[in-house]
Amino acid sequence: MFGNLRQGLQDAGVHTLLLQFTDAQGCAKGKLVPLAHLEEVLQAGAGFAGPSIWGTGLPRTGPRAEYYARGDAATAMPLPWLPGVARIVGDGYVAGQPFEACPRQVLRRALARLAERGWTLRIGIEPEFFLLRRGATAGWEPADQHDRLDKPSYDLKSLPRQMGFLHALQQALGGCGLDVLQIDHEDAHGQYEVNFAHDDALASCDHLMLFKLAAQALAEARGMVFSMMPKPFADQPGSGLHFHVSLWEGTRCLFDPEKPTDSLSPLGRHFIAGLLAHAPALCALAAPTVNSYKRLTVGESLSGTSWAPAYVAHGPNNRTALVRTLPGRFEWRLPDASANPYLAAAALVAAGLDGIDRQLDPGPDCVDDLFDWPLARIREAGIGLLPQSLAQALDALEADTVVCGALGPVLTTEFLRLKRAEWLAYARHVSAWELERYAAAF
Repeated sequence: MFGNLRQGLQDAGVHTLLLQFTDAQGCAKGKLVPLAHLEEVLQAGAGFAGPSIWGTGLPRTGPRAEYYARGDAATAMPLPWLPGVARIVGDGYVAGQPFEACPRQVLRRALARLAERGWTLRIGIEPEFFLLRRGATAGWEPADQHDRLDKPSYDLKSLPRQMGFLHALQQALGGCGLDVLQIDHEDAHGQYEVNFAHDDALASCDHLMLFKLAAQALAEARGMVFSMMPKPFADQPGSGLHFHVSLWEGTRCLFDPEKPTDSLSPLGRHFIAGLLAHAPALCALAAPTVNSYKRLTVGESLSGTSWAPAYVAHGPNNRTALVRTLPGRFEWRLPDASANPYLAAAALVAAGLDGIDRQLDPGPDCVDDLFDWPLARIREAGIGLLPQSLAQALDALEADTVVCGALGPVLTTEFLRLKRAEWLAYARHVSAWELERYAAAF
């Protein structure tokens, strides 16, 4: 097996492996390994200092100080934008055992729970992103200075100006076997979206990390910064990472409606009821930064148009609800571009299974535009609100035994510690807005 894989990579001109894993923050990490050491990478893995990786909680001394990324042979793929280099995705191991706080292992555990029932989860992930550059004086601005339309969605004036980058990205991803369905200009200046075909959940998360590697490298080569910051501009819409989700038993989709008038089967409705029930805790993983909550706002947005759901509801083809139901699948609209895809997907599985096991009812479909409803009407309808700050979301996560159970005690502790530190740093920061408003006010 090792020999065949090595020979195939050699024949493709590969001389180096980029062994990549994902930390708790959702950032790609890894190292370069000569192809001659492929067998070692697949059997034992490459070693890293465990405490140097966000979210491991590993000690600085002893046998558990070493974190090993063990390559998954099925993911080995030459990278078109790095001639001679092939990425291989690594799973975390410590002391010879799967490491419970490795995000990819967390998702593997969640998918194993589905496999026990004979089920598989398929996800299509839709990343939105910005192409930015440093401004002439300070701050950030769209890389395309001419991208200035009041309503830039689907703009075919600015889209061709980035055709060099977008075509290179399409070619790179296609060369790695990803089926790129479409690329468009989104609703903010300098914002774009790429859609891939759906795949099994683990592969889709691997694809998302591959997309990030490619986009970062190709943007940098053109003097731009690829950004998955949720909301870089207060007066522009932010970036989502929507999940299109379906559950399967062999070749049968378990979410297929039983009646022509339905969007989802009863099982599908129980699943989304679990997502709604655990929405506050899921927020901490699907919207995991301080900046995320500049996007998930209740009430009128400074950017005018907003596609970010703040209301815990579901409805057929309703983009103003947290869950948009479609025939045989649903779109989970909570995740933003900063989410760790493995952790978001694992938490989604845990919440959905809880909804199925308890046969939760998601309530009636919402067919109205919730962004048009005043807050008083939202409350009268019994529709819940998402947390409005990272601190609130972390409190909800800590109190949710189902979602914390999916993460495991080590990652739960580390994630809460890291994110509370992020919130504290933000809360103590004195911003330019505060100085402008208060310095001479009193």
